[in-house]
Amino acid sequence: MDFDIVHRVTESFKNHFNSFEVEGIDYDGNIYALRNPENDDVLCYDCSYNNIEFAMGKEEDLFTINERFKQYYAFIKKELEIYNHTLSGMGINPYRKYNHKIPIPNERYLMLYHHLQSADTYSDSLMYFHDYPGYGMFSSASQVQLDVPYDELIENINVFSKLEPIKALIFSNSVLLGENEDYVCFRDNLWEYSTHGINPHNIGMYDIEFEDIGELVSYLSSLNIYRVMHDGIYINFPSMPLKEYFNSDTIEGEYYCKGNYKNIEFKPSLDDMEYVRAFKFINLTFRGTLEYRSVCTQPIKDSMSVAAFHVGLKHKTKELEKLFFYAPIFHDCYNITELRKLFIKTELPSSIDKDEIYNLAKDVLDLATEGLKERGLGEEIFLEPLYRNVEEKTTPGKRILVSLEEGVSLEKIIKDYGDI
Repeated sequence: MDFDIVHRVTESFKNHFNSFEVEGIDYDGNIYALRNPENDDVLCYDCSYNNIEFAMGKEEDLFTINERFKQYYAFIKKELEIYNHTLSGMGINPYRKYNHKIPIPNERYLMLYHHLQSADTYSDSLMYFHDYPGYGMFSSASQVQLDVPYDELIENINVFSKLEPIKALIFSNSVLLGENEDYVCFRDNLWEYSTHGINPHNIGMYDIEFEDIGELVSYLSSLNIYRVMHDGIYINFPSMPLKEYFNSDTIEGEYYCKGNYKNIEFKPSLDDMEYVRAFKFINLTFRGTLEYRSVCTQPIKDSMSVAAFHVGLKHKTKELEKLFFYAPIFHDCYNITELRKLFIKTELPSSIDKDEIYNLAKDVLDLATEGLKERGLGEEIFLEPLYRNVEEKTTPGKRILVSLEEGVSLEKIIKDYGDI
């Protein structure tokens, strides 16, 4: 990646879509975030200038979101290709080895990368850490945020947690080419075996079913915290449980200043709760939404399939619960976290009945279709690529590996996955 080209294309986007306003400028004076105040759409870069994010504002239907997304994406892609750069719908950048491993030069991302690079300081945790602290610079997801009524919150979290193994079967698209190709969703491991995963409650799935809001709050109080903002500066410190943090008189941390990290001692404040970050597959957000985070970036033409899947199932939790109750896979010796770990692999274990599990996935898609049809907007059309995945018992990630084995060039795959 040539970051000068990225900055040039960002300026072109701002000039072309002139309703967008600058929301973030880095220490070098370059734009890393633009927002349209009319609809809350955001074009920004995530972790580094290797990774672009299209964060669409809230809407009531997927067609409206899709039309705007396609306009933004097509413009950026066309501008990049003038300079022999491109975009592609893969959960892990297939050309990550050519990336500059440089975070966006602003306080937030410099401190985040600093935290992810600090694995060596946790040698007493007995935890295995992978060798990719910059994984946020080359891995991408398709995240969905939905308004969920308060009285449906617990049921939604419980049931959608059970969906995670099925989502791995349908959506996995994060192949670490050249390494660990026995996984089609290596993204899960990148989060779990990083400093974000020091406390397993901060990442992955909920392994328990909550009875009420009180139990959810109790679970959230068990999270770790590793950074806050005091007096306008980000402070990073060793990841620690919230109770330990708030029971401490002072905390020793670091902050970034003009190219260096400096030590600082500060007192915890209740306001610091604002900076507690969980990276669960399902997150409660400050926006008052539930955010579903476990799906890899999809081939671009299939991008809306992720949102359609979740929207269609949003009010089908009781039907899903019944479906899972009678599914043998949920009553075997594996819990849902273990099933997810099995299903992100390139090959399912021989002990899993493939026909049975893919029939279950088809039933889940049928429920999503039913939910979308009840909305009466025609959004069920976005589920078509997911039906193809289930019918062919594959995922976008598996298709990448099969295509490469058959002699298809990586450049062609990148183009196919990036076409809109």
